[in-house]
Amino acid sequence: MKKLILLGTLALLVACGGVKRTQEALNSGNYTTAINKALKELRNNKTKKGHQRYVLLLEEAFKKNAQRELEQVAFLEREGNPANLETIYKSYQRLKQLQERIDPLLPLPIYDENRNADFDFVNYDSKLIKTKTALSAYLYANASDLLKNAVSKFDYRQAYDELNYLIEINPGYNDTRTLMEEAYEKGLDYVMVELRNDTQQVIPVRLEEELLDFNTFGINNFWAKFHTNPVSDLKYDYSMQLDFKEINISPERVNETQILKEKLVKDGFEYVLDENGNVAKDSLGNDIKVDKFKKVTCDFYRFTQLKTAQIAAKVSFLDLQNGQAINTYPLSSEFIFEHIYANYQGDRRALDNELVALLDLAAVPFPSNEQMVYDAGEDLKARLKDIVRRNNFN
Repeated sequence: MKKLILLGTLALLVACGGVKRTQEALNSGNYTTAINKALKELRNNKTKKGHQRYVLLLEEAFKKNAQRELEQVAFLEREGNPANLETIYKSYQRLKQLQERIDPLLPLPIYDENRNADFDFVNYDSKLIKTKTALSAYLYANASDLLKNAVSKFDYRQAYDELNYLIEINPGYNDTRTLMEEAYEKGLDYVMVELRNDTQQVIPVRLEEELLDFNTFGINNFWAKFHTNPVSDLKYDYSMQLDFKEINISPERVNETQILKEKLVKDGFEYVLDENGNVAKDSLGNDIKVDKFKKVTCDFYRFTQLKTAQIAAKVSFLDLQNGQAINTYPLSSEFIFEHIYANYQGDRRALDNELVALLDLAAVPFPSNEQMVYDAGEDLKARLKDIVRRNNFN
């Protein structure tokens, strides 16, 4: 019984807290928040008596939200600035969408007042169509003007954004898609990529191909294209140079460590004798035996095969329009090949389990220098990818 009372109290507190937060949102002018909170509760059970407060809050928030939106629209329409058309259009969209969210819940009864909540719905379709038509013409004209009189790539990108929004609200409007393609091509930054090897080591072909394969990098730079094979008649905006400065590969080494291990191990048993020299018996008449132990020794030889490769490089970005360096980033990577195996002389029972496991391993061939450089380049690829992502050409 006490548990039921506690659960009921907690449910009441949660419900009151929800109403309080909705009221606070309404009082502070966050009408959308208040509407969303009220709708969330009413969708679960609109006729529940405990939800009556949400009905009243939704009614009030809807009225105040519509009043504020329409007052702003009226002001912007009186101002007559075509740059305000997008704001006006979006206001009408919000008003219509809000009505569409509330409509499935109607009617919403208010029991104490013996009435249904009042929502003054308005058909905004004609206003939306009229505003969309004017906005489409404005966006098209503005984008066309930007394309015609562009002085920088930023103008082309702005034109692209306006045309992209135009297609979103009015697909198929005039030759918008053709203009979008033009704006995109002219707004692109073209980056020429070059890899240079200033070391005495050979860079594996596979590593070079992967370092220059920007399709696998997953770089989300909409306004930049990277060319590893420059096009002769294309004017490039930037260059990216990956310079290998040092590649150091250590000699192949095998280090030997000798460990002497000792342990007491069980070695049969012996009988316990009584005071008369006879075999002692337990209470059941059985001979009493105890384990015998002896010390065993083993020389354990651990061999460690070791080879390392280190790469030092740098990435430089150059603005080809003015010949100035933008950024230079150091790059370094290391790969360590290590293999451990072992053998022994003596009694292997003296060895711990982790040492015994090494006895099943044998020496393996060392990786080639080319493979070592490639493996060291795996980390280099990840670092290069991060640098290219962070370097913003826009």
